[in-house]
Amino acid sequence: MTAKRQIIISSEDQARLESLFHSRFATAFEDKPYLQSLRGELDDAQIIHPDDMPPDVVTMNSTVRLREVGSKNVETYTLVYPQDANIAEDKLSVLAPIGTAILGYRVGDLVRWNVPSGVARFRIQELVFQPERDCVAA
Repeated sequence: MTAKRQIIISSEDQARLESLFHSRFATAFEDKPYLQSLRGELDDAQIIHPDDMPPDVVTMNSTVRLREVGSKNVETYTLVYPQDANIAEDKLSVLAPIGTAILGYRVGDLVRWNVPSGVARFRIQELVFQPERDCVAA
């Protein structure tokens, strides 16, 4: 059995996610194992200032390319808060199973989550956009 990885979260994302856990969005998902898993990962996460965020970590509002393990299938998503989710625009909620699975992980990491047919496994192939890396503070 492999050791559990510690995710990296910016202090701003952590504060927003903590608020989200007490919102009406989270209430609808509170019994879901992936939300409980995210709660546990946040409790154990390394919290850092946004300016210190490594450039290869998936943060909120990051756009990421995921490659399905054993396949050439590549999917691109932007990780967003639930109110901004729109799968038709590839905007994936952090409360969706895949969203909770990728938050705080790095390019090259293997992420897994349960799906009806078993366990989905994707590798984080590329971080196309990360706000902490790609946006200049105004």
